[in-house]
Amino acid sequence: MGSGAHVKALRIVEQLEMEADIKRIAVSQAAAELQQYSMGNACKDASLLGVPAGSNPF
Repeated sequence: MGSGAHVKALRIVEQLEMEADIKRIAVSQAAAELQQYSMGNACKDASLLGVPAGSNPF
């Protein structure tokens, strides 16, 4: 195995180890949490409220 292949294999192993450590949750739970977060922060969301003309740099 050449040096390039060795480095590539190490990167793949590192990526797989990182992914194995990720805490997984059910899609329904993630959707409920996202909805709760969105509703709780809607009063600060510029995409819902718009940007005041005075603070819009564009």
